[in-house]
Amino acid sequence: MSYELFIRSSSQEVDFALLKDGKLLELHKEEEDNKFSVGDVYLAKIRKTVPGLNAAFVNVGYEKDAFLHYHDLGPKVSSLLKFVKSVSSGKLKDFSLKNFPFEKEIDKNGGINDALKSNQSILVQIVKEPISTKGPRISSELSIAGRYIVLVPFSDRISISQKIESKEEKERLKRLIMSIRPKGFGVIIRTVAEGKKVAELDRDLQNLMDRWTAMCKKLRGAHHPSKVLSELDRGASIIRDIFNDSFTNICIDDETLYLQIKDYVAEIAPNKEGIVKLYDSNVPMFEKFGIERQIKTSFGKTVSGSKGAYLVIEHTEAMHVIDVNSGNRSNKSKNQEDTALEVNMIAASDVARQLRLRDMGGIIVVDFIDMASAANRKKLYNYLRDEMKEDRAKHKILPPSKFGLIQITRQRVRPEMNIKTREEAPGGEDGEIEAPIIVVDRINEEVKRLFKKDYKKITLNAHPFIAAFLTKGFPSIRTKWFMEHKKWVKIQPRDAYTYLEYHFHDKNGEPLK
Repeated sequence: MSYELFIRSSSQEVDFALLKDGKLLELHKEEEDNKFSVGDVYLAKIRKTVPGLNAAFVNVGYEKDAFLHYHDLGPKVSSLLKFVKSVSSGKLKDFSLKNFPFEKEIDKNGGINDALKSNQSILVQIVKEPISTKGPRISSELSIAGRYIVLVPFSDRISISQKIESKEEKERLKRLIMSIRPKGFGVIIRTVAEGKKVAELDRDLQNLMDRWTAMCKKLRGAHHPSKVLSELDRGASIIRDIFNDSFTNICIDDETLYLQIKDYVAEIAPNKEGIVKLYDSNVPMFEKFGIERQIKTSFGKTVSGSKGAYLVIEHTEAMHVIDVNSGNRSNKSKNQEDTALEVNMIAASDVARQLRLRDMGGIIVVDFIDMASAANRKKLYNYLRDEMKEDRAKHKILPPSKFGLIQITRQRVRPEMNIKTREEAPGGEDGEIEAPIIVVDRINEEVKRLFKKDYKKITLNAHPFIAAFLTKGFPSIRTKWFMEHKKWVKIQPRDAYTYLEYHFHDKNGEPLK
């Protein structure tokens, strides 16, 4: 298993493509004018409290007020408000919290008016970016994420990632953190801290304390609202959160960005600095490494999977709906139950990948092919959970219902990634069609399948545009088929065919299925 990260920069945005074993797993976009990223901290002002919602609307500088619910205040919000007031007025110049007297914790079942008042200054953190017609969702329970730990001001708790299974390792990490933790700060120990020495953890902690101090220095004289702490850019945050020994390549096409990422990798993993490379070629990077093709074929309403299975993905106002189809697998297994299980297992991998790739959130309902066996339903459920273990977004998966439906909830913190895969119909026709690259990929899969059946002569009838795409240039796609399979495919253009229509025939002219 190997991971590769490709970073493409333009004047207005930066694209991040994460590949696992050559397959596109995540696609992120960072726009230059995006001022409200998850993790950013703002000095804001309470605009009004709404007891009916037990929440407050806060002005963070977005066109719509941010939403702050009572349960997102954190138990130490009174201490935070007092701290902000003292620092902003210049009365408090020691930001370490070791001599700062904490206020009483608020009642977890209390009301918003007991904790906040209009026009109060407060520090808030973006936990959900603006989506559709809604403003940002915020929290006043601050946290600053590092490589190995997360620093939580106004807390004394030490929490450890549940993904660290060893009881001995948990105890070791807890002892180490207790020996270096500054008073007034809680710590969350991340999964990647497993096996790390105290020097590495302490260095990470000091970096986070430096960021906290720098943020506090900005509070005095700051206007409302203003950003006082920025989350790392998407490239650095992706590397921070998922970087491990499985990374084999980080490729960047912008020199400034390359130097920044190289310095960051050198800081967190000096032995891996060599995998950061500057891409310098006339061929666009996403074209060179086949990423553009994967983007075209992975987004859109219909997504082809392996062995002929495919997904149909639709988005409604309330939820995402994914339908699993067997395609041409219907006659491959001995019985219907075996076919259903095989297709469902293939689809489960594709569903897990699609959720990460599109960053789909909210409620997702997956309509798998019905299976009569309870053991097979449990096998599918466990397999889907295993496939989604690496997903960083919080999620919950319910067992299959009697109708074969699996319901998933997945945390949505930023707008869903949506890539347009349809193009204007050629020849001046009205409407849109699927991009030709999608059709070519499907034909590729069909050719591989038919050659495995040992057909001697195969003829492909296709629209003239598709036929030309397959036969022109050197080496053409048809030539590559011949070099790989040692068999020739006769391609006949058919003017009567629609753009996406194609059919295979054997040597007697009989259709192949």
